[in-house]
Amino acid sequence: METTTLQQLVEHDKNHECEGVGKDRICVKIAAAAHLPSRFGDFQVVGFTNNKDGKDHAAFVHGDVVDREDVPIRMHSECLTGDAIGSLRCDCRDQLEAALTALGKMECGILLYLRQEGRGIGLTNKIRAYQLQDQGLDTVEANHALGFRDDERDYGIAAHMLHSLRVKSVALMTNNPNKLKGLEALGVKVSRRIPHIMIPNEFNAAYLKTKQTKSGHMLAEQGEGE
Repeated sequence: METTTLQQLVEHDKNHECEGVGKDRICVKIAAAAHLPSRFGDFQVVGFTNNKDGKDHAAFVHGDVVDREDVPIRMHSECLTGDAIGSLRCDCRDQLEAALTALGKMECGILLYLRQEGRGIGLTNKIRAYQLQDQGLDTVEANHALGFRDDERDYGIAAHMLHSLRVKSVALMTNNPNKLKGLEALGVKVSRRIPHIMIPNEFNAAYLKTKQTKSGHMLAEQGEGE
């Protein structure tokens, strides 16, 4: 049987419209795909548009994933301070690079890069939360003080992205039980979990501990993953 390519999915999605996924009825469309060699391996980058937030989201695809089962997946939420600047207050850049390195060595896999800065509260509010943390609050307390939930992220876009790529089931690279539950509730079959453990540093140890004790993350004693 001939394998469907990402370019064929781009053509297929040109006029895509559907009733959407999740409570917000999010409809995602594959807009473009291109070859992307990287320091982590050979990937293809797939750009997505959607009818909800006006933001462009991306999938970094290694190998053939279309119509495959048990595809290793990492959902990574955008973190400007960590991903681009190398902030030590979080482990986001460590998570991103570790995931891409691992996926680049596998037969196939996908990293979904989701534009959900600051667990969905946005960049400026994340900086406001940092300011409150400087005054002694932990990450959960800071979010609550700003009027947000612990985590405002939504995985409807991620679920539709996986549906658009025609992934049949995923091996989810995470330690966050909410990601497992969130995807499964949106119709994504999660075949297994791949732990994603990072070693804390002196600046993010309390942040990681809060994730474990207040957000229920499945963390090893000396590490963390989101």
